[in-house]
Amino acid sequence: MELHQLRYFCAVARTGNFTRAAENQHIAQPSLSQQIHKLEDELGARLFDRLPRFARLTESGKAFLPKAEAILRRVDEARTEIQEQSRAAVGTVYVGSIPTIAPYFLPPVLARFASCYPGVSVRVIEDITSALLDHLHHGRVDLVLLALPVRGEELQIEELFRESLFACMPESHRLASRKTIGLAEIRDEAFLLLKEGHCFRENALAACRRSRIDPNVIFESGHFSTILAMVATDTGVSVVPAMVVSKHSGCRFVRLSEDGMARRVGLVQLRHRFPTRAQRALIEELRHHARAKRTNQSR
Repeated sequence: MELHQLRYFCAVARTGNFTRAAENQHIAQPSLSQQIHKLEDELGARLFDRLPRFARLTESGKAFLPKAEAILRRVDEARTEIQEQSRAAVGTVYVGSIPTIAPYFLPPVLARFASCYPGVSVRVIEDITSALLDHLHHGRVDLVLLALPVRGEELQIEELFRESLFACMPESHRLASRKTIGLAEIRDEAFLLLKEGHCFRENALAACRRSRIDPNVIFESGHFSTILAMVATDTGVSVVPAMVVSKHSGCRFVRLSEDGMARRVGLVQLRHRFPTRAQRALIEELRHHARAKRTNQSR
């Protein structure tokens, strides 16, 4: 069994056509077909049903495909690892992040990283947690910043820091001058929360459940900026993480006093992927910024 046979097999499985697969692999179609036949002979099973206009995986082919892809992936990772040992940090790193982290945590990290590693380009993809994990599994992003917990044996999960939760209320609110409050003190207020799909919505609702509150949610949005603007107009109150707290006209932020009420921010990668030098450098910069946040919070 040869590596090029596995590549040809995966190309046909991907394109569903021997001719297109041959073009993709820069080889003559008869030569590609011959190599597929040799692979089938060695395995003792037909991998494709050859139809007039396309090739369809047989049951044996379907079973063999993930194994062939895993072999090729491991070979590529080994090649990358050897090459990275003798190469400077260059290239592109694709970072996935949920929208409730990206605009607040990443800008100072990326600014410092760009000055230290001018040969590395960073591309950020914002999406909800489920979509980001799908991007990670399919290789569309190299690492993901999100709220923990997430689960998966194939995932390498690292908690970067924890942040307190705050009640956000209009500056004219009766509790706006307090340093801390309990969620029970605003149980009768109208709540403004992130919409379904955003993991911090579940953080906020979990905090309410722990305080035995059934919040009256009157408005939902995909962005904290919209929620803060609505709070400023005295529409209601909200729950936000510490990194959102800022001088926002018309809003006051009061720390929630309940013990253990915090959001865990983590870094997620795939266990079987070897990170490039550029990826490792960015990961270390993320850790450095997270350590600084932990230090500031402890003061």
